[in-house]
Amino acid sequence: MPMIKYNPFHTDLDAFQESLSRLFSEPASRPWSPAVDIYENENELVFKADIPDIDPKEVGIQLENGTLTLKGERKFGQEKSGKGFHRIERGYGSFVRAFSLPDTVDPEKVKADYKSGVLTVTLPKKEIAKPKTINVEISNN
Repeated sequence: MPMIKYNPFHTDLDAFQESLSRLFSEPASRPWSPAVDIYENENELVFKADIPDIDPKEVGIQLENGTLTLKGERKFGQEKSGKGFHRIERGYGSFVRAFSLPDTVDPEKVKADYKSGVLTVTLPKKEIAKPKTINVEISNN
């Protein structure tokens, strides 16, 4: 009986290499999520999302039931000059980010701005939530 060298990883390695090459060759199929900074001051809650190369008309901002949802899509546009990519590291495709908001936010006065690839969503606080200073008079008795 002839002896056959058994390699248990042969088929698994081929499948792994194929899935890796598919993952890196199809940038539109890779999920991505933009980075978001959130900060708060006395008057507002501010969200800043990095979404370069996305048309602001393609960005959706929704505020419902105490949740802020940001949606959009960065499309992968291959060069028409016939040159191929050496590396593709940026994410492409659609994204959705959802954030729970505190009850102190006034949903009627939300503003959004898009500049230099950064989406800024400003959520003003309700008057009740803003800190108030009370002066106390001290009597000398």
